[in-house]
Amino acid sequence: MLTEPPFSRFFSVAPDLKLSSELKLSIRKIIKCSPAIADESVFKILRSEIRCKLTDSEYTPLAYSEDRMDGKLANAFLADEAGAMDSYPVEAMRSSQITLINKLGIIISTQYPNEDNVMIDEIDISKKVLDGLHNRKRRFSLLYEPNDEFLQNDLWQTEDLVIYQSNPVAVNNEDVFENLLEKREYAILYENKRENYLCKHNNIRYKGLGTEGYIDITKVRQCCVEADKAFWKGRRVWVGLDLSQTDDNTSVAMVTYDEKTGKIYAKVWGFIPKERIVIKSKKEGVNYKKLIAAGECFACGEEVIDYSFVERFILSLPEEYGVIVEQVGYDRYNALSTVQKLENDDKNPLECVEIIQHSKTLHRPTKLLREYILNKLFCYEQNLMLEINFQNARCTEDTNLNKYVNKKRSSGKVDMVVSLINAIYLLQDAVLLGEDSWGAQII
Repeated sequence: MLTEPPFSRFFSVAPDLKLSSELKLSIRKIIKCSPAIADESVFKILRSEIRCKLTDSEYTPLAYSEDRMDGKLANAFLADEAGAMDSYPVEAMRSSQITLINKLGIIISTQYPNEDNVMIDEIDISKKVLDGLHNRKRRFSLLYEPNDEFLQNDLWQTEDLVIYQSNPVAVNNEDVFENLLEKREYAILYENKRENYLCKHNNIRYKGLGTEGYIDITKVRQCCVEADKAFWKGRRVWVGLDLSQTDDNTSVAMVTYDEKTGKIYAKVWGFIPKERIVIKSKKEGVNYKKLIAAGECFACGEEVIDYSFVERFILSLPEEYGVIVEQVGYDRYNALSTVQKLENDDKNPLECVEIIQHSKTLHRPTKLLREYILNKLFCYEQNLMLEINFQNARCTEDTNLNKYVNKKRSSGKVDMVVSLINAIYLLQDAVLLGEDSWGAQII
């Protein structure tokens, strides 16, 4: 405020005004503790802002939950706890600086469990700059997170380097380190404390599962493989279909079994109504535009799903991927018309099998998928939408302790997981049931 040109404006941005005002509180302390500038003829501290009388500059804390960020010329801005915000406030501040020569923006945050937050993209850009993939000489980043090898096999539970790498202050501060060790111990023992510990103190993105969680998302991500379209050519596949309500998500999953490796390979797609992209993105906290651009999701229809698009997509799989579709598994709900069209197609009729959505039926494939993931015998191509669905999935047990994914109790959309389980039900009956490779014990 003292060195920038006259009439400059400065902003801090945070999810709420109280958090955004933390910077205002710090500036106030600096001013009060500095005799040369503590006089009101230099700085005037008001309830809503701080003014520098020497340069006629002003600093204002903004709350993303209350204030619009557009139309403000920010000579400098600070985005605090950016992981709790989407990209709008940061991009609005950056857009306001387009005419400035010396642009300054500071973004600070720990990890957050949600998928639609601006820090995910900011970290990715910074890593590409550090790796020399992007030439952004004006970007300076300090990224404190564990090495990739420590993200495997729950090494965060025992490896102290995870703490040191994500909390450099703990290296020379024994009190901080001991406090983090205590928090780690509680996170190991109590799952409801794990999300806060991993995100806030280890900078590991993790979404808590609760008592009914299906599977740890970190285990799922270890099964991600590079996309290889040629892999599918000539393979026998089983397709799972989850046709939801006409204005909701729909999903198609394709799975196969590789006898050489003993692994299940899967490819899953989502479908949403085109006119509901913005509404669903805000309501669910998922960036559907990004998922569509990545080819993980398709927008079809207007306000409702275009089922004919989904039907054409399934019928095109043999030509597009060179696969042999053995069967299509479906839930009877909302699917009868689509099933009739798939079975009666003139060129390539498909055999469709109804899968009763009951714990007695779904327990085996649900258990099988979980065991294959834990044993790293499950492979899927990079698919953020599928990972989000796994994060959301919650299980219910019946009186016989049979588990199945319960849509109503899940914390968000799980249609991709449901279609995947439907496909694995067919695969299990046709290929795996009774073989030596089936039945890996739960770890």
